[in-house]
Amino acid sequence: MNLPQVNIMVPLYNEESVFHQLTDRLQKLIDSTPISIEVILIDDGSKDATPVLMKELAMKNDKFQAVFLSRNFGHQLALSAGLKYFNATEAIFIIDGDLQDPPELLEELYSYYKNGYDVVYAVRKKRKESFIKRTMYANFYRFLKKISYIDIPLDTGDFSLISTRVAKHLNKMPEESRFLRGMRSWVGYKQIGIEYERSERMSGESKYTLKRLIELAFNGIFNFSVYPIKFITNLGLLTILFSVIYFAYTAFIKIVYGGTPQGFTALLFVIILFGGIQLLSLGLIGEYVLRIFFQVKNRPLFIVRERIVHKESIDG
Repeated sequence: MNLPQVNIMVPLYNEESVFHQLTDRLQKLIDSTPISIEVILIDDGSKDATPVLMKELAMKNDKFQAVFLSRNFGHQLALSAGLKYFNATEAIFIIDGDLQDPPELLEELYSYYKNGYDVVYAVRKKRKESFIKRTMYANFYRFLKKISYIDIPLDTGDFSLISTRVAKHLNKMPEESRFLRGMRSWVGYKQIGIEYERSERMSGESKYTLKRLIELAFNGIFNFSVYPIKFITNLGLLTILFSVIYFAYTAFIKIVYGGTPQGFTALLFVIILFGGIQLLSLGLIGEYVLRIFFQVKNRPLFIVRERIVHKESIDG
């Protein structure tokens, strides 16, 4: 059996409304390019007809593999599941199922791979979201870049083409709280960014709720930065300095004027200030402890219920 040069990796969650548009465009790409392609569709515990449509397609078209997770594990783990089963000889092309990432860019990104790049990531030069969302995304990426101990490119997501050797390194990383775009940067090798204009979502709604976006942001911050711990240290030193200055002030008042500052308001302010600082510090430390707690359980990152490969069903 001839193995494909490239796998196109597509995680899906409740994408029934856009499924046929997605697979039609993927099939046109497969038919029009000289690159040998096999698509891996990953169902992340969808509750609509997405798994049924995936199964029907994979059973009649051997250019499409289907991976079905036992429940909804989340976008990053669904991608990790797909990476586990890649069979390409050269590269993996990662896109989202909502067609905001145009699959037709494959050939352009692949040309950079052929010129020696192991990671070719797409940079969003224009987004079709609301002003508030665009502002929040832009500020987060700039904040993360500033505090991270590795160079995470600005305005990039998971949309990228990675070599099989990079994919193998990603598969060796056992971390439970995954932030793949950070892990991709951490691996290293020769990387380059290509600008593109992100399309509007073709149909349906984004599956990244505010809660999931915050979780993803926290994974990026706490997995690729020591800033929160240093922030606690600096805050502690600042608090000590404030305390010393205030103590010196009260000592001066006592010695010079024979009294001490009075006032319930000042006392209440100090109690609230120091109590808030302590709770904030515990919360930041707790984020690291929480990640250690989940990691040391050593549970599998995901459970595969079933796979369909070359029209054959395989139990997970």
